[in-house]
Amino acid sequence: MHHSVSAVLLSLLLSGAGAALAQSPSSTVGLSVRRIELVSDDAQPAVEVAVSPGLSTVFLFDSEVSREGLMLEGRERFAMVDAGLNTLRLIPSEKISAGERLKLTVRFQDGAAPASATFVLVAHPARSEALVEVYRRKRSVETYQEEVRLARIEAEKCREENERLRAERSAPDGLTGLISTEVLSKRGVDYRDLTKGVSQAPGGAAVKQWVYAYRAARRVAVEVTLNSRGDDQPWTAVGATLRGKANEELKVLQVWQSGPLAPGSTNQRVVVEAEAASESPQGPFTLKLWDADGRRTVTLGNVTFP
Repeated sequence: MHHSVSAVLLSLLLSGAGAALAQSPSSTVGLSVRRIELVSDDAQPAVEVAVSPGLSTVFLFDSEVSREGLMLEGRERFAMVDAGLNTLRLIPSEKISAGERLKLTVRFQDGAAPASATFVLVAHPARSEALVEVYRRKRSVETYQEEVRLARIEAEKCREENERLRAERSAPDGLTGLISTEVLSKRGVDYRDLTKGVSQAPGGAAVKQWVYAYRAARRVAVEVTLNSRGDDQPWTAVGATLRGKANEELKVLQVWQSGPLAPGSTNQRVVVEAEAASESPQGPFTLKLWDADGRRTVTLGNVTFP
């Protein structure tokens, strides 16, 4: 019985049928290392850098910086500010709000131009830039070669992703589509009721009612039924992460919501589908959902898969 219900759910994810809202999470595609080159006339505009609560962002400078000259707006919103001669590590705390913009200014010790660099830290509920290399002097040929190598790797990943998406778009709907794309194996879909074991972080945009987990041959999915908190503003999930205890993250393929969550509306379902190339992703994971502006989130802990 569980298998047949689960197959229908995953079929709905692939076909996008009905009046429901089919959404793809906004994923950042780019180099694993961000590289910023400063101009010498101090006229360079502030560069935006994404940060997120609990995640580390490390700045690596090619010139020594002054610890006394470090200026960080909203310093009390950071759990860690570790400044070295050539490095700066930041870990925002839960006090930082999604969408918040905080100015960071560093000053260099040698007095050469540019004497300082300014960045704007933009808080995101779940995404951050892990390593930011800041170049004040002319970069070496080796750094450009490494950037080209990483760009080729990312381009290959994008090509593979496009091929996968094209294959799924051309597949038929329903169970036939699940079989043709090899999402559904001969054993069907495993199912688990997580409602009692899943915890919810306080202050979320909605209240969880039921939580179910699914596993197919190459996919996992979490289905969450949510109730409105009575806010006037409707809420729709547009992005999600599934992150483990060691900060490992499953690749989210799509986020689907049955309709906007608003006062007076019935319960709405949110389904997060992720890639699972093996049996290993079991959890526990933390599921975080956010809306279009990233300010209103829902966070669920202790999510496990069959």
